[in-house]
Amino acid sequence: MGKIKQKTHKATAKKFNIRNSGSVKYKRAGANHNTVGYSSKRMRKLRKAHGLSSADNNRLKRLLDRMN
Repeated sequence: MGKIKQKTHKATAKKFNIRNSGSVKYKRAGANHNTVGYSSKRMRKLRKAHGLSSADNNRLKRLLDRMN
């Protein structure tokens, strides 16, 4: 019997990226279409990458541990 390995959660891997520092970044939802009524400020904020809290960071890194 071989060693049991943790698999990467593929749905999570498509939504989140691990930075070189080890923190997790992601893109906010809602910036792709139907944005005619959004303010310029809201669209500018949606363009930027966002980080996670340290508790969520640790939880997600377990799901993504084989990704990088």
